[in-house]
Amino acid sequence: MSSRTTTMASNGARIKVSREPRRQLNNRAAWITVDDGVTENACAVVDISPGGAKITTEVEFDVKDRLALTLLADHAKRYPCEVVWRRGKTYGLKFVTVEAEPDAPAAEPVGAV
Repeated sequence: MSSRTTTMASNGARIKVSREPRRQLNNRAAWITVDDGVTENACAVVDISPGGAKITTEVEFDVKDRLALTLLADHAKRYPCEVVWRRGKTYGLKFVTVEAEPDAPAAEPVGAV
């Protein structure tokens, strides 16, 4: 898929914003967890892209809050996210990568003795 370019108006000027391709999920049920998985709440995923997702939820978050998004019922994979925008009960999430601790030892390569 190629990225989509959208023309938006801002203060009378026209600017082009390039966005990643998004997949509509029609409010697919999902879960958000905070506090390192201690608190879990239901949400609905409106759409998703490689860089993030748009969700709706009754839980209130602030921009810059961190949480994890789980798409599967078995909670096998959690995607770390950061809230980047909020409009009422709708939130824009950016997927973030978890960085290794600087003092953590490097993983041994497969087959190492």
